[in-house]
Amino acid sequence: MPVPAPLTPSAIVSALRAAGCVFAEDEAELILATARTPEEAAGMVDRRTAGLPLEHVLGWAGFHGLRVTVAPGVFVPRRRTEFLVDQALAAAPDAAVVVDLCCGSGALGAALAHALDGAEVHAADIDPAAVRCARRNLAACGGRAYEGDLYDALPAGLRGRVGLLTANVPYVPTAEVPLLPAEARDHEPLVALDGGADGLAVLRRVAAGAPGWLAPGGSLLTETSERQAPAALRAFTDAGLTARLAVSDELAAHVVIGVLP
Repeated sequence: MPVPAPLTPSAIVSALRAAGCVFAEDEAELILATARTPEEAAGMVDRRTAGLPLEHVLGWAGFHGLRVTVAPGVFVPRRRTEFLVDQALAAAPDAAVVVDLCCGSGALGAALAHALDGAEVHAADIDPAAVRCARRNLAACGGRAYEGDLYDALPAGLRGRVGLLTANVPYVPTAEVPLLPAEARDHEPLVALDGGADGLAVLRRVAAGAPGWLAPGGSLLTETSERQAPAALRAFTDAGLTARLAVSDELAAHVVIGVLP
């Protein structure tokens, strides 16, 4: 939907509202603050009203106090995942070696690196576009991102050294992916959303492999849903981890925390 001329804040709000954007005023403010020219702002509004996620339109997402680059086609970090970061910092406040699997844009790794000054940070994802994005977001802290399937992507020298392991795994059951909002379903990679038949296929693989990479006393944290939490806890205990669940009602966030004895 083309933006009517002249390009005024009220015109942008009207265009966004007509396209179904619930927070049209806030989005208009972000677009105007990000765009360098009126033409660029108009292009952003056109892309947003065509259904692209706001973060892909802006080229960035706010996450845990940081502005994280988010390239088109890369999974957008959710606000609820900030709870995972908080729980990770509480579980391992002195972690010297951090690994983030299924890293997407690298938002978790960047947030942890920012909070854990001097930590060695590594991230991995199977999606090449995500890895390119993560490398940009981790560059400032000296972090590294690798392309590959979970632990297969990591340098062997990390085995037994990881104090903090995070994994915002895909956990949407395959049959429920078509029910996701169009912004996610149409513009984010399926590999970042589809967690298999019950949504826990990747989580189980992460949990099973964790003891070979964690240092003694090291922690693994991953996000899941309320419905899946009991099975996710079992996957952690089956892997030999001492497991518990942390919940944020405000963010509707559920994080499974496992510690290697």
